[in-house]
Amino acid sequence: MSRSERLLSLLQNLRRRRYAVSGAVLAKELGVSLRTLYRDIASLQAQGAPIEGEAGVGFILRPGFTLPPLMFGAEEIEALVLGTRWVMERGDDKLADAARDALAKIGAILPAPLKDVLETGTLIVPSQDRAPVDGKLMECVRRSIREESKICLRYRDATNELTQRIVWPFAIGFFDQVLMIVAYCELREDFRHFRADRVESWEDLRIAYHRNHLELLREWRERRGISPGKLDGEG
Repeated sequence: MSRSERLLSLLQNLRRRRYAVSGAVLAKELGVSLRTLYRDIASLQAQGAPIEGEAGVGFILRPGFTLPPLMFGAEEIEALVLGTRWVMERGDDKLADAARDALAKIGAILPAPLKDVLETGTLIVPSQDRAPVDGKLMECVRRSIREESKICLRYRDATNELTQRIVWPFAIGFFDQVLMIVAYCELREDFRHFRADRVESWEDLRIAYHRNHLELLREWRERRGISPGKLDGEG
């Protein structure tokens, strides 16, 4: 790894962290000596990077610092292509369009050799039969999560019972066969998972649920013992 690559890796490492991290941890993750790590931090500080801290206390990158445009490596491009193609194939129309636009923007800044990696398409996402879901519903759910507002669902559960639920959505699970809405259900007074294809109708109530959706997500994970990206059960 060149020194410039190492400095960028150090900045990326600090940018990912919300709290101060010790020099020893940073040095180990970057594969350098502690002395080299301190020298790199001093170099970045001299170039204007707002890194705060000191030896024996830890270091943190002050919020608001923006890295200059970075060039992707071949494997990073493959990861981005695979992810965006998955969304194009499995997401609803709005998400698919957004992924397509993002891929085009990435392609526009790449030099010719790396653009070949983007365009060759060696990583393929197969088509999957998924229970049909109204794209407008998923747009509504995503907006509800961002705005932390309630939705009223008319929902048919696994026993074919039709109920009306007022829910506080805070996550969406994307599975090969179904989409799952993760929410707090006022009827059950607990967290529930709702298959999007079983939602018969919905209404965006535009009423704030007065909880941070990230707090709900953390509480749901802790109470269910669920790791990030994993779901079980249904509402």
